[in-house]
Amino acid sequence: MTTPRVAAIHDMSGFGRCSLTVAIPVLSAMGVQCCPLPTAFLSTHTGGFTGFTFLDMTEEMPKVAAHWQELALRFHAIYSGFLASERQIGIVSDFIRTFRRSDTLVVIDPVMGDDGKAYQTYTSALCSGMTHLAELADVITPNLTEAAFLLGRPYDQLPQEEAGLQELVRELGLHGRRSVVLTGVSLSPGKTGAMCFDAKSGCTQAVQVDFIAHPLLGTGDIFASILTAALVQGETLFAAAAQAAEFVRACAVHTVAQNLPLREGVDFEPMLGLLTGQPSI
Repeated sequence: MTTPRVAAIHDMSGFGRCSLTVAIPVLSAMGVQCCPLPTAFLSTHTGGFTGFTFLDMTEEMPKVAAHWQELALRFHAIYSGFLASERQIGIVSDFIRTFRRSDTLVVIDPVMGDDGKAYQTYTSALCSGMTHLAELADVITPNLTEAAFLLGRPYDQLPQEEAGLQELVRELGLHGRRSVVLTGVSLSPGKTGAMCFDAKSGCTQAVQVDFIAHPLLGTGDIFASILTAALVQGETLFAAAAQAAEFVRACAVHTVAQNLPLREGVDFEPMLGLLTGQPSI
């Protein structure tokens, strides 16, 4: 059987576990070939560091896409995340239209912000463009902040109860045009996870795991990468979300036990055996 191939359109940080430094090993561990298309290169991620470098890869991205088109590459999935400029909205949209086939899964993590605020490199125009880009997705994986941006609603007015969140993911699903995995959802004390809407079945389902009361960076990237790989490997949306949530929980428990600095991200590498069926520490 041909190894599934995913085009991963994300930034890369030289230090700090996030984006491509998470997506590449996670996809690989799950038996999926990761073909990275960097949107930017940073010396570190932007959480907890100052003075980081930021190299915008906008000019290079169309050249990479053109070469891949010359090679007639085919992708089982296109998976995008953090974008570095407004121009990249059009570049990624063109990439999807060029490489998408009837069996290509398009997963868009509409990275824009957290805790009710946009990330420091995101302008209002870039956030607006991300909303339009997400219309091309088969699956989106917003957190609650990004859900508010996508719907043009105040963050503090989003529902907290299960029925309201079910309606929220249906609305984010654009009346059944795309599936939704809304992350950072807690339905009871001590639990966190996601609320899912499956466009194929029209059903919603919550995924909840034990909550680790400790802020950790990079968990969203791990979650979305596992979700993408599992979907490519034929799992249902709900099963893929459950696998992603459980792995993030295991990584969080391990990371907190190591008492590592927050800005280093989730210590996920020793846990990759959980994704390959091999023992982990």
